[in-house]
Amino acid sequence: MTGPRFRDAARKRELAGAFAGQGADYDRLRPGYPDAAIDAMLAPLQQAAPLARFTPPLRAIDLGAGTGKLSWALAERGLEVTAVDTSETMLEVARARGGSVAGGSLATHLARAEETGLPGASAELVTVAQAWHWFEAEEASAEVARLLAPGGVLALVWNMLDVTIPWVHRLSRIMHAGDIHREDFLPTVGPGLELIGREVHEWEDPMSTGDVIDLARTRSYVITAPEVRRQKVLSNLDWYLHDHLGHARGATVGVPYRTDLFLYRVI
Repeated sequence: MTGPRFRDAARKRELAGAFAGQGADYDRLRPGYPDAAIDAMLAPLQQAAPLARFTPPLRAIDLGAGTGKLSWALAERGLEVTAVDTSETMLEVARARGGSVAGGSLATHLARAEETGLPGASAELVTVAQAWHWFEAEEASAEVARLLAPGGVLALVWNMLDVTIPWVHRLSRIMHAGDIHREDFLPTVGPGLELIGREVHEWEDPMSTGDVIDLARTRSYVITAPEVRRQKVLSNLDWYLHDHLGHARGATVGVPYRTDLFLYRVI
């Protein structure tokens, strides 16, 4: 598939809203982002050409920030980050997470990505991790263009199970992982944004088999499914990991991921 598909706008809103009460589990089980991908987000801002070189501290706005996995990673690089989300529960987890930020900072802001209410030209970097497909692309693109300072960069990033590996492909099917992109996938963005770079980073996230099963609980399909269907998914995962693949219960499994990064600037 080219990206997540939704039956209609109402179903999209239902699935997007499903994460609101999942903050703690989402933060514990969903992976962070590899250092190489974060380096790539920052690289255009640290080059003299074709974009202006910015003087630290850089300002970032993380739209659809959720529990702040990417927000905190940027703050730890010394950026002044504003994490924006529509879920106060998710932002509470982000605030509680904390961490050593070595000159950076993190503030949270409750708002829609399409209408943040933040000042214009207030960030050198706008990021969206795992969330762009939940937004209204044209409205969000216009808001990004308003938020970016001249020469600034938009970074759209997704962590996805690496389904080129056969056992992971079957795992994703059992888990109903909907955020799997084709190799030729390009996000839908508004006419004011120009693609300036695309990168793919492959890596592994070590998880216990129990956590792999619990990972399915953070998927919108499973969250919104009737209890009988939810339990069937979890039971099938238990069988697949322990009986079919032969992992001991509680064993650590390296779960292969790929991180797809798309960089844009305002035309």
